[in-house]
Amino acid sequence: MAEVESFNDFIRGKTIFVTGATGFVGKVFVEKILRVQPEIKRLYLLIRAPNSDLATQRLHNKVFGKELFKVLKEKWGADFRCFISDKVVAVAGDVSLQNLGIKDKNMFNQMLKELDIIVHTAATTNFNERYDVAMSTNTMGAFHIVSFAKNCHKIEIVLHLSTAYVCGEAEGVILEKPLHGDQMKKGSAKLDIKLEKQLIEDKLTELRMHETNEEEIKSVMKSFGLARANVHGWPNTYVFTKAMGEMILMKMKGTLPFIIIRPTMIISTQFEPFPGWIEGFRTIDVIVFHYVNGTMKSLVGIGETILDVIPVDMVVNFMIAASMAISKGLSKNLVYHVGSSLRNPFTLNDLVDDMYYYFTKYPFVDEYGKTIVVTKKLTISSHVVIKIEDFLKPFSMFKG
Repeated sequence: MAEVESFNDFIRGKTIFVTGATGFVGKVFVEKILRVQPEIKRLYLLIRAPNSDLATQRLHNKVFGKELFKVLKEKWGADFRCFISDKVVAVAGDVSLQNLGIKDKNMFNQMLKELDIIVHTAATTNFNERYDVAMSTNTMGAFHIVSFAKNCHKIEIVLHLSTAYVCGEAEGVILEKPLHGDQMKKGSAKLDIKLEKQLIEDKLTELRMHETNEEEIKSVMKSFGLARANVHGWPNTYVFTKAMGEMILMKMKGTLPFIIIRPTMIISTQFEPFPGWIEGFRTIDVIVFHYVNGTMKSLVGIGETILDVIPVDMVVNFMIAASMAISKGLSKNLVYHVGSSLRNPFTLNDLVDDMYYYFTKYPFVDEYGKTIVVTKKLTISSHVVIKIEDFLKPFSMFKG
């Protein structure tokens, strides 16, 4: 109870700015703040929209309209909308743009005066994203957040949500150390972010000069991103552009009170606000979905492979705890890893066993009301050409 009270005291009366509030982790963070400390001063949420009316509409549809907020709605009852209107402000903008794309100058200036905490969770997490899109959001988004934070009058904490896999495919114990541009994953060429941006511009110019259609441009830019990531030693465009975002933060942060949180594979809630909430397909959920629907009978891999998973509510709780520790001077770490494989390893065998025992006890009912009965475990084999460890490589065991 003392820890909860300490956290409540920490954010009471604070003004917090969250990017990526419509995303998975962003939603859970917003819900937690509003549920445990209704006495925050204000919560500004950056919503990708052209104007404030559409931003507010999207906020209610994409955030507060979700089942995740049912506990908060039950707590406030008929006063829920009034509570949200009093505490939450939808800010129309986009992290990929200068000044975060905020066109409302009065709101922009007000935020610079009021903000105590910035939580930057906005990202595109698609492994195979277009290089230009991933660069704009994951890399330049970090640049724009730092530029904005440096103009805030009384900022206490700037938290950047990254991913453990910015560390590439290194093996063994990965230390909680910042990334810098001269840290190459492979090869001898120095990673130059300005050069990467120029390469993107040159590629787009070339494609448009040849009157390439948009579908082909999309395909080429996806392949280009993967190729550039592989050149420098990262497995996909997502983690490569997130790594460059971290490098920009470290180069620009100066005296800003920055912390970087690097979670591993994020899965559904374990406890808060209730067990099992998730949105969309996330990492191992694809396997669970196809197994329970009977469309996957076997899978290629090694049963002892460790899947480093972490519930999203644990990630959010750690974000809060780390912010408080930095603010109170209890820690000076810049980087924190959030994973499970070191102390509580979860293997592919565990996943197969858990799926079988859960769905035999609680049979799955599909959208048509049909009960799907699970009769046997998923078979794991290591004797097929395409191996599951290649599919799971970006999520393999991570120690920090």
